[in-house]
Amino acid sequence: MEGKAEDHSGVYECIYETDPVARGSVLIEVQPQIVAYKKSEHGNEGDTGVLTCKCPSYPPVDTWAWFRKGQEPIVNGTGRHIIKSSGNKTELRILKLNIEEDTGDYHCNGTNLKGSGGATVNLRVRSRLAALWPFLGIVAEVLVLVTIIFIYEKRRKPDEVLDDDDGGSAPLKSNATNHKDKNVRQRNAN
Repeated sequence: MEGKAEDHSGVYECIYETDPVARGSVLIEVQPQIVAYKKSEHGNEGDTGVLTCKCPSYPPVDTWAWFRKGQEPIVNGTGRHIIKSSGNKTELRILKLNIEEDTGDYHCNGTNLKGSGGATVNLRVRSRLAALWPFLGIVAEVLVLVTIIFIYEKRRKPDEVLDDDDGGSAPLKSNATNHKDKNVRQRNAN
């Protein structure tokens, strides 16, 4: 077989089309080949961080464990840690992330009948204010543009302003004059 052992592990069945049909099963078992869903996870301070590992090999993992690098195993339900595991997947949830306490490497370990394997996930916790920086940048940019437009309008030449006013008011004067002339003509005609 070519490729990785875990890609070919599993239950294979041979079927002989005889009368009666004969069947046989072959089990290809390997130790767990653990893979981190993402090698690096990011979370904002105060939010919930989620780290995930999976095992694509056969047989399924019997026991999952999570470790903080250089520390004792994390116990489900202690502190702010919740572990959810089912067959080929495990998930570590860390509630109310803290920059000082939670940033670092986490190791997931899976064990089956053939042995054990593991993977490492790096968790980076960002300050809650980090999410505001792009927004504050946009607000600053808008303020600068509004200030430039305001200064430009204030420094426009007075002649330009007068030209605009003359152009807009001249037709009104002539309309008013024409209006009076029509009234006068109508009175004279009667």
